[in-house]
Amino acid sequence: MTTETFPEVPELVWSDALVTGDGRMDETHEEFVIQLARLRALPHDQQLEPYRALVAHTVEHFAREERWMVAVGFAADNCHASHHRQILETMRAVETHFLQGDTDIIDRMAAALAEWFPMHAQTMDAGLAQHMRAVGFDSRTETLADPSRVRPATMTGCGSVHCS
Repeated sequence: MTTETFPEVPELVWSDALVTGDGRMDETHEEFVIQLARLRALPHDQQLEPYRALVAHTVEHFAREERWMVAVGFAADNCHASHHRQILETMRAVETHFLQGDTDIIDRMAAALAEWFPMHAQTMDAGLAQHMRAVGFDSRTETLADPSRVRPATMTGCGSVHCS
């Protein structure tokens, strides 16, 4: 039987390359990166509770961004929100597999998140942050300076020029 091996995913470290330009979004992203790094440093038998905390953080993180999307004119079912749903579905399934004895699945998921997150932040999230700035949305107060600048539920993309 052949076992496939994959290259080691390097640690994800918060850096200027991950900055979106929205302070509130960047704070949330930095906390995600910190939680992920802590999780990856733990032995398998200590990972479940920190993993659950990461999932809870990610649920809140994505819900906040999706509120912002709707507030700045995205349709509720836009591709960025759909991407969030796919990630959360996978993250939730990991706990079940872990509890069924796949004790290194949290490591694999954490490595996958470390690989996935930079591109997501640099494309979809940076695009959202740019759009929020363009329409005058304040992510701290979740208000628009001039609501007439936004047409509700008209955008179905992710906010990034990289969205297909």
